[in-house]
Amino acid sequence: MAQFELIMPKMGESIMEATILKWVKNVGDQIELDETIVEIATDKVDSEVPSPVAGKVVQLLFGENDTVAIGKVIALIETESASSEPKSSPALAEPAPQTNGQSPAAASASNGALSTSTPVANPQPIGKGEGNRFYSPLVRNIAQQENISLQELEAISGSGMQGRVTKKDILSYLDERKETPANVTTAKATPSSPKGTPVQVSYTAPAVSLDGNVEIIEMDRMRKLIAEHMVMSKQVSPHVTSFVEVDVTNIVKWREKVKDVFQKKYNEKITYTPIFIEAVARAIRDYPMINISVDGTNIIVRKDVNIGMAAALPSGNLIVPVIKGADQLNLAGLTKTVNDLANRARANQLKPEDIQGGTFTITNVGTFGNVMGTPIINQPQAAIMAVGAIRKKPAVLETEYGDIIAIRHMMFLSMSYDHRVVDGFLGGSFLRKVADYLEGFDGDRAV
Repeated sequence: MAQFELIMPKMGESIMEATILKWVKNVGDQIELDETIVEIATDKVDSEVPSPVAGKVVQLLFGENDTVAIGKVIALIETESASSEPKSSPALAEPAPQTNGQSPAAASASNGALSTSTPVANPQPIGKGEGNRFYSPLVRNIAQQENISLQELEAISGSGMQGRVTKKDILSYLDERKETPANVTTAKATPSSPKGTPVQVSYTAPAVSLDGNVEIIEMDRMRKLIAEHMVMSKQVSPHVTSFVEVDVTNIVKWREKVKDVFQKKYNEKITYTPIFIEAVARAIRDYPMINISVDGTNIIVRKDVNIGMAAALPSGNLIVPVIKGADQLNLAGLTKTVNDLANRARANQLKPEDIQGGTFTITNVGTFGNVMGTPIINQPQAAIMAVGAIRKKPAVLETEYGDIIAIRHMMFLSMSYDHRVVDGFLGGSFLRKVADYLEGFDGDRAV
């Protein structure tokens, strides 16, 4: 007999930990190759983990709702192999390295990487559930070793996914703290402050009265993450929103004319969403500086056009699956991809890679009958566009015989963008270009 070490699998390039939702197999259960052993959750996606081996579950090292670092052993499976050496899951992330039995934070500190002027005196560990956002085990360990309070940790601007504090962030904070008292949580800009130094502002949410007839509902895990991400985005990016009204009569009439033929030919229902995505992808090629991210003082220009589309889940929460290489797909390809992602989102069957790598996001507020919105940027992107409800309304048309008033299908596009790197000229021009592509849609386009 031999024991196989099942480790927490790597679920995405920037995902450092996952939460165990449910053990499908318990100690003593037999398990077959590729049979689901545990259900886990990352920032937005719930996934089933299949067993890489057949055997008997002999030990579960973590309980349900525990958050575990990627690469850490979570269970032991007894196999029929003759080897007595424990084996681990192949091709998965390795656990954080340790030096001489020390934790990563302690090892770094002993090498002088984390030395500060603040003495460490019986630091209290920061629990994984404490604070308004998630902290990786490594960050919590460094905070404990360097006597960083939860209040200080909450004030550190995070550059990681969902605004999380990374090892680089906390080390940079420690360097700055050498000359700053540890109990200062709000840094004020002064004439002597070096240019480019970020101003960190902490805030406290106002107290909420529980008097009267109230019901208290605890946020679920995804709602907490969404709330954290929205607040972070508004703090990171100065938002500006531009609006434009679009005549989409040609699109509406074309879709009504071809929807049955389209479905018979491609076995897919044609909606307005892939048409909007096609126009956005074309406009991004015309204005590539919309397809960017900000990394400190550097602008990262994304050469791939990966369009995220916000989708509602049955729970009421939102998720943003991504259409990869949207500019390389024709309308039929976009329709297949959009329908597939939307269906799997509603069935809670999206994979981690389905929500990663987005460079621009579209959200359809028209689904709820809203005519426009001011969406919050999906970090680390630089812009997000909302499409409103299509309404019949009178509009002035210019003809060779003069202006006339006609009933047209009209809608509003609204786009929020990061004013640090996208000025009004670029943002407005891009939005107008999307509108031009929609208004210029060929009503005689072949299916």
